Amino acid sequence: MMEDVYIERSDKETEEFIAEESSAFLETKINYLKEHKNEFIYFETSELTEIGVDSLSIEVDDVFATYDVMLGLKLAKKQDSAIRAFLDQELNGNDIKYDLMFDQGDGLWNVNFTLDYVSGFMEDMTLASALRLIIDFLTRLVKFVKE
Repeated sequence: MMEDVYIERSDKETEEFIAEESSAFLETKINYLKEHKNEFIYFETSELTEIGVDSLSIEVDDVFATYDVMLGLKLAKKQDSAIRAFLDQELNGNDIKYDLMFDQGDGLWNVNFTLDYVSGFMEDMTLASALRLIIDFLTRLVKFVKE
C-alpha cells in the first residue's frame, strides 16, 4: 500500500512523542485507539501531499468515543461553502460531524471530522484501511470543491 508512510504515536494531553512506527503498524486494528485513549496517531504520506494535506492525525474523542480525524487542507478560503456542502452531504451521523476553520496565518483549512460517519467505516478495520478510506474521502472532497 503506502510505502512512504511516516507514522508516529503521541500523547494527546502533552503532544509528547511516544514512538515512531514502521508501516507494519498499519495492520493494527483502528480500535487500538480505544484501547490507548491517551494517544493519537500522526500520519504523513505522499498520497496526502498530492491532495493538499501535509499530514493528519486520528484519535478517539473522549466524550463521544468516536474516531476523529484532524488535518490541514490547502484550499482557498472562498471554498468555504463548497467544503461544507460536501461534508454535510457525505458524513452520515447525528452528533457533530465536523469542525472547519480557516487559519489565516497558514492559509489552510483546519478540518476535523468524525471518521465513524464516513461511508465504509468499520470498527474492526485496520489503520491501513482507515487511512485509505480517509485519503479517498479527501480526494473526493478536493475534486468536489474544484469542480
